[in-house]
Amino acid sequence: MTETAGAPTPVPHPLDNPARASLTGPHAHFAEGQGRVVRYPVDVSPFLALPDDVTDADWADLAALAGPGAEVPLLATTVRAPEGWETTFDVSGVQLVDDGVAAAPDPEAVRLGPDDVPEMLDLVRRTEPGPFAPRTVELGTYLGIRRGGALVAMAGERLHPPGWTEISAVCTDPAHRGQGLGTRLVLAVAHNIRARGEQPFLHTSAENTGAIRLYESLGFRLRRTTAFRGARVPGQATADRK
Repeated sequence: MTETAGAPTPVPHPLDNPARASLTGPHAHFAEGQGRVVRYPVDVSPFLALPDDVTDADWADLAALAGPGAEVPLLATTVRAPEGWETTFDVSGVQLVDDGVAAAPDPEAVRLGPDDVPEMLDLVRRTEPGPFAPRTVELGTYLGIRRGGALVAMAGERLHPPGWTEISAVCTDPAHRGQGLGTRLVLAVAHNIRARGEQPFLHTSAENTGAIRLYESLGFRLRRTTAFRGARVPGQATADRK
């Protein structure tokens, strides 16, 4: 008997849809859902995740989950919002992965926790490294460097697809830049990730060429180009904003 084998079904890479891989994997305890759409609690992270084979029904579930007029950020995505949704931002990005990063602990780095959140939020407000909410610190290990008791630099772990952990919230107080504090913290966070048998990765804007060159010099390599997109759910809140 002759058997005709069909083409094998491609296995998605966890980093192709990292928010979804996180929320259906190691971060499943955070997941809130509607149909096939999942998200983090809004005080943890603003990210929502659609399935790879997104349908009109999934967009309807996303709208129901987020609510009328809500802005929904979609990280490292290839999908675009359907007709009737307002695109609020569309930024080209890159995804970089560990390719021999010289990870190492840092003797000056201290672990940050819930008691440090007010200072962390203040540092984020002044440096704008990306979304950071009151409970973002729960996503993983965050490390900081203090000078004179004040938090002047930090970096930590955000998305957690199986086998991978994203380095995020890398920021330094403007008065303390040029000292390599952010680089030291990236390498320290990468060391913790490696110690768990996982691989570090990160995202940044494609236009942030200085940061890309720095990360590549540390041992990260480009895995793919991607996009960071935001869309607003159609609804009555649109009129309320006028």
